[in-house]
Amino acid sequence: MANIQIEKIADVAVVHCEGRIVHSDAAFRLRNAVTQQSDARIIILDLSDLKALEGGGLGVLVFLHRWSRDHGIQLKLFDPPNCVQRKLKYISSEEFEIVGTDEVLSLLDWEARPKPADAVQQRLVTLTSVGS
Repeated sequence: MANIQIEKIADVAVVHCEGRIVHSDAAFRLRNAVTQQSDARIIILDLSDLKALEGGGLGVLVFLHRWSRDHGIQLKLFDPPNCVQRKLKYISSEEFEIVGTDEVLSLLDWEARPKPADAVQQRLVTLTSVGS
């Protein structure tokens, strides 16, 4: 059974898949979750917690790759397990874009936000200058 959660950050949709996508019902849920994000500029399909992906799920990934291209949406696969990467190369001539943590953080513009330590330091500087 697959657990699929969606989080939107500006024009980026992150679709997190957890568990197994081996039966058609899970594959259809994944397809529906992604195709509902038609207003996104980028869809990040987080496969890092995927335990298994079989025939129907692989077919859905190929479908989603073509669907996203046809709709002008960038589809990026985040951290798919090695077994999934091998299957994708084997079944499809399409080139899937696989991204790592650094690229995902960049896409979500998290590198521009202050890091917690920087925010604390900035707050201390502000408090110190007010008290002077």
